[in-house]
Amino acid sequence: MRVAALLAPGAPRLRLLVGEGELDRQVTGVMTTDLHDPGRYLHGGELVLTGMLWRTAPEDSERFVRVLAEAGAVALAAGEAEVGPVPADLVQACRRHRMPLLAVPEDIAFASVAEYVGRQISADRAADLAALVERHRLLVSAVGGTGLDAVLDLLGGDLDLDCWVLAPTGRMVAGPPHRLPAADRERLVRTHLAARRRRAAPPHRARLHGQPYSLLPAPADAAAEAPLADWLLALAGDVTEWTAKRRQLADNLARLVAAERVRRDEGRALRRRLADEVSALLRQETGAAGIGRALYAAEAMSGPGPQRPPAAWVVVAGESTGLPPGALRAALEEALTAAADDRALVAAAAPDRGAAPDQGDGDGSGALVVLPAPEAGTPADLLRELLAPLEAGLGPDDRITLGVSAPAAEPGALRGAWEEARHARRIAEARSGRICVAGPEELASHILLLAAVPEEVRRAFRSRLLDPVADYDRDHQADLLPTLDAFLRADGSWTRCAAELHVHVNTLRYRIGRIEELTGRQLSRMEDRVDFYLALALG
Repeated sequence: MRVAALLAPGAPRLRLLVGEGELDRQVTGVMTTDLHDPGRYLHGGELVLTGMLWRTAPEDSERFVRVLAEAGAVALAAGEAEVGPVPADLVQACRRHRMPLLAVPEDIAFASVAEYVGRQISADRAADLAALVERHRLLVSAVGGTGLDAVLDLLGGDLDLDCWVLAPTGRMVAGPPHRLPAADRERLVRTHLAARRRRAAPPHRARLHGQPYSLLPAPADAAAEAPLADWLLALAGDVTEWTAKRRQLADNLARLVAAERVRRDEGRALRRRLADEVSALLRQETGAAGIGRALYAAEAMSGPGPQRPPAAWVVVAGESTGLPPGALRAALEEALTAAADDRALVAAAAPDRGAAPDQGDGDGSGALVVLPAPEAGTPADLLRELLAPLEAGLGPDDRITLGVSAPAAEPGALRGAWEEARHARRIAEARSGRICVAGPEELASHILLLAAVPEEVRRAFRSRLLDPVADYDRDHQADLLPTLDAFLRADGSWTRCAAELHVHVNTLRYRIGRIEELTGRQLSRMEDRVDFYLALALG
């Protein structure tokens, strides 16, 4: 801030006594002192506040002001609470040394002056940093950027402003990771996604451990609806309570993050074309050589220097309902960035409705992924973990269903893996939940047969068999359906089932008998047990 700001509207009521021509001096700090010789404690640029207790004779003023001028102080504010009005000898000494002199009335506390100066300095610094961030954003847009971490470090060091760039999966894109643990990141992104789903106006606000946080979207394309893929800027504090200049800094930083995201996405354009090529080849009866070339090209792009090819690849077939076109592809690309070391190929694909695989390109509601098989764990578990935070951004009618193949060691085996992934996705579709993932281990189960049955047939089968039991439970506050489920899980063992339900065996026999009366089936017959088991599995 400049000395002139001490006389502006809204400033403490100070009176300028001398120094009208020196008001452009820059104030960088405040020092309160009544020492006779404070020069050794000054570094230059300070506004000095004094109660004039150092003055015992008129000549003391000359010595005191000379020390201030030589040490680089830019202005002197003398308080009138202790010794009364500012003496003429101090005014004359300040005029000789061209030192602006302000009188502090006795009803104005030094603390309020220091607080005002601190706020002004912080606001000026925020404005300077906002301009710096804007220049950095233009640099990112023009020549490819220099990364976000350096800017966030600058803000943290100069303004004590903690901020982070997060992916919607909770992945840390930039920022100090030790100051925002993984569990806190996930809470922030869930809050942000839920607010975006409600179409709440940003900034979105959250609280962690009693402290406020502000969340600003940083979409790569403001016109596209892709909240499940867009980065967000998380800032410690409530930006709605900040000064205008500090809020401008936050807005500029969000634009910088969006520019960096655009730069990153532009660098993926070729990789997307390779993914679409692989997707097209998988729809053909042949094409193993072409798939191999595309995979080799993708590996060559995945990092500097020679890359070790994956031991095996897996295929993921995905479909979404309720999401804008292309949203699933973008979400999977973002989610797999860290997990697959940016080696995943994510393509748009036709919606899988059980039709032939040569149906042609889809409308963007489907996606096909080819990624290296993880060294630990299963790909299905990995996807469940990565996508779990995205559920907060899905509406009641929105769904994501994914099917994962077994690993394929050769490019020629990827078409079979794709078919396997498509069948697994139908298993996921038959389940309840907004994000469902099925793996290859489930393809040898009765679940595959259930998934292949049309929805209306499955619903009718379950209704005819179990509705009488469910109606009885509702009308009599009974527990026949839970009893049936426990009996089948106990493999028809009376003693094991009764122990699990904490009831007497005779009570269990009564309940099973009631189920048989209501349905006309016999749980002693294997065929009827299988029907009951399948009907419960369809619930």
